[in-house]
Amino acid sequence: MACVMKHALMGSSGIVNLAVAKQFRFPEAAACVHSRFKFRSSPGISTFAQGEELFAGVRKRLHSRDRSCGLVASSSSSSSASSSMAAVADKKHVLVPIANDTEEMEAVILADVLRRAGADVTLASVEKDLQILASRKVKLVADTNILSCEGHKYDLIVLPGGMPGAARLRDSPTLQKLVEVQAKEQRPFAAVCAAPAVALETWGLLQGLKATCHPAFTEHLTNKEALDNRVVRDGLATTSRGPGTSIEFALSLVEQLYGKDKMQEIAKALIVLSPDVTPAAEEYNPTKWKGKDGFRVLVPIANGSEDIESVVIIDVLRRAGFDVVVASVAEDLQIVAARKVKIVADSLIGDVAASEFDAIVLPGGMPGAEHLHRCPTLTKLLQKQVHSGKIVGAICASPAVVLEASGILKGKKATAFPSFTKDLSDQSAVNARVVIDGHVITSRGPGTAMEFALSIVEKVLGYEKVSSMADAMVLPYSKILLKQAVH
Repeated sequence: MACVMKHALMGSSGIVNLAVAKQFRFPEAAACVHSRFKFRSSPGISTFAQGEELFAGVRKRLHSRDRSCGLVASSSSSSSASSSMAAVADKKHVLVPIANDTEEMEAVILADVLRRAGADVTLASVEKDLQILASRKVKLVADTNILSCEGHKYDLIVLPGGMPGAARLRDSPTLQKLVEVQAKEQRPFAAVCAAPAVALETWGLLQGLKATCHPAFTEHLTNKEALDNRVVRDGLATTSRGPGTSIEFALSLVEQLYGKDKMQEIAKALIVLSPDVTPAAEEYNPTKWKGKDGFRVLVPIANGSEDIESVVIIDVLRRAGFDVVVASVAEDLQIVAARKVKIVADSLIGDVAASEFDAIVLPGGMPGAEHLHRCPTLTKLLQKQVHSGKIVGAICASPAVVLEASGILKGKKATAFPSFTKDLSDQSAVNARVVIDGHVITSRGPGTAMEFALSIVEKVLGYEKVSSMADAMVLPYSKILLKQAVH
């Protein structure tokens, strides 16, 4: 069935119901969907492109076989000096302020996606220290302090949510002044989750504008016409709902800064799916995963680990109440992820070498996955995990680079990032977004990371628990689908 693309202009309000479902689909998906996005057009600001052409060519596979996960290679291996100078001149500068208790998924997704597009993204702490402790206890290190941003002009300022992180952003006089000047000088600004209501509304920057925010904060917005939309753009302001809408939100900002072609490229590389489509994880050889109080998970990270995958896994599993230990396989606790987000681990991998874990879950990213594979301590922990019949998970490059290379996927169905699936011995399930086979779970990339982490929660705690979590994240989620293994 061909995808139905639906446009609906809402009278004179300027709200446009955009059919963007098709462009978010990866080649293997073929269900008929409709968009839930609504954006408002404004003079001088390009709106989110309309119609089927928005992601033209999405049914073609990634045109790059670049081994660095999520990067789409340039069509040319070289560029002229003049084009290089033009690229520098066109560099967009984006400010993402962060605070203690900022929602880590939202902050990192924004930084990751906008940096993929080529933006110069500055993560600025409104605290005294550069290191902040985010809402799910992920330790992030900012690039600079907000005070150093005074007087700078940005092409975009975008606020992540989380509470009381959004309140701490609101209470920063320096940040407030920066955003007020941004609006006065007719440059775009944006916010997600609690931040539209807690910060932008409080500062008076949403006056007369349609906006949305996390469902728990909608009562604080004066204009309630567009609350149910996942992303809303009105004038200079773009707002969104929560962790589960953050990738769509970030892509809408990429489109504003760089145009629809760049957005297409990034969306395909992320393996993004329309929010209206909720494919279930595929499970083969179903096995009961034992859940108990104090369910303990090891998430190893390395220099070059994929930023979104690392933080989403940690965040979601901690939301479920799991005891998540983040361990660095580098010499230091702090690692620099693939898109230059700085994450501080809870411990070094050597410090947990003798520990027992109910699950070990690997993020992807390159060269992060290679660093994980070359870590002898992690290799021993994975071998012990498999021999004990415990859970092992991996996403993106790691199913191929770590699990397949270590023999853990022998006789198992699995998936991985598209440019790595050819390295999997069993090719029968490589197009699925999440694959579970016994005690092994694998997934494809940044755009599938939430589904991946939530599937782990469902296997351990059940569908009712994961469904309530997904609702709080503003993310559609489908129950795991049992599949018949064919050998």
